[in-house]
Amino acid sequence: MTENKSIHGEWSSRFAFILAATGSAVGLGNIWKFPYIAGENGGGAFVFIYLLCILAIGFPIMMAEIMLGRRGRQSPINTMRTLAEEAGADTNWHYLGWLGVIAGFLILSYYSVIAGWAGAYVLKSVTGSFSGGNATEIKGIFDGFVASPLQLMFWHTLFMAVTMYVVSQGVKGGLEKAVRFLMPSLFFILILLVGYAMTSGAYEKGLAFLFTPDFSEVTSDSILTAMGHAFFTLSLGMGAIMVYGSYLPKNISIAKTTLIVAGADTAVALLAGIVIFPIVFANGLEPSAGPGLLFQSLPIAFGNMGGGLIFGTLFFVLLVFAALSSSISLIEPAVAWLVENRNMSREMACLWSGLITWVVGLGTVFSFNIGSEFKIFGKTIFDLLDYLTANLMLPIGGFCIAVFAGWVMRKADSQQELELENPWHYQIWKFLVCYVSPAAVFLVFLNVIGIL
Repeated sequence: MTENKSIHGEWSSRFAFILAATGSAVGLGNIWKFPYIAGENGGGAFVFIYLLCILAIGFPIMMAEIMLGRRGRQSPINTMRTLAEEAGADTNWHYLGWLGVIAGFLILSYYSVIAGWAGAYVLKSVTGSFSGGNATEIKGIFDGFVASPLQLMFWHTLFMAVTMYVVSQGVKGGLEKAVRFLMPSLFFILILLVGYAMTSGAYEKGLAFLFTPDFSEVTSDSILTAMGHAFFTLSLGMGAIMVYGSYLPKNISIAKTTLIVAGADTAVALLAGIVIFPIVFANGLEPSAGPGLLFQSLPIAFGNMGGGLIFGTLFFVLLVFAALSSSISLIEPAVAWLVENRNMSREMACLWSGLITWVVGLGTVFSFNIGSEFKIFGKTIFDLLDYLTANLMLPIGGFCIAVFAGWVMRKADSQQELELENPWHYQIWKFLVCYVSPAAVFLVFLNVIGIL
């Protein structure tokens, strides 16, 4: 195969790609979702299973997705068509690219709204809205906020505008420049918050909860939840990692780079737990509080502790940074396709894709207030979009990526692209991507649709 060249440019270095791919993977899922699902599933034992799943499922599929992206050097849709032709396979594999592009587009439509909440909470925290508040008052603040379509629309619009501006500036001028600021800042704020958690009075209790396994707490649902989250937290199956891989220079090791990205993503999730659980225990809150842990439980703690205004504000700034580093990767596959196939300038592609995403996002805005009674299959628009993407589209996408990389792509081509020095390393990856990863993702999918 003649080596393809990306018309969108390349990352300037491996470090730039690591920051970008880690930024794509690190998001609300690490800082909002991971702590509460760990809390709901018993802590340490769940974390142990989650780490195993990252290694067995997430790592090989991420390697596969980066490999496909770099070999195709185009948007996911065009990449899958090109690689299918190269393998002598049915070109309908390009629908896998479409699945990823549409999934990323739909996820961003509601992700932007939730990220807007984090932006609003930065302002609420810095102005002292949570100071001295009890559970009823904090719940009232949250309920009043989401009940206002105008407030939600404002923050949704602001977040989308920032996202599209960054993407419009291109690979090096926008994406790379943003992650070079966002990711070090995110880690710096996390370390500051870990230092703060150490003074909370319940640091050891929080660490024990997070890292001491009690396997009596583990259920089959816990295992499947850990599998699912390990897969989703790495941004797999939504086109983002594939399109970022298409900008990866040829001389960079995919395996070593993937290991660093997966490790950094996992470290952020664990650091978030190390920050959150000591604060939760020190303030008598429930670690199993569920999705409300972040926006309803933690503000109680921040509002009633020394230095809470500063560290509460830092925490929600952290959330915004994490959300933005993911959002720019969610829309990039659609923008790349519009530039390649519709002869648009990058700025115009951003304008159209951002505008359509913003309009679809209004469905999520209204799901919490004036449209809360409007339901499809018993779900609000927000719940439906979340269910369709996270529970159906991403598992199908990840499964198909594993199948294509392991079974459809020629062995010589994947060996050439991965360039693993030790032949055994290739055999291990091949075994995982052919058998272990697809089987595990298939089990998650069966659980989601209610068969398991």
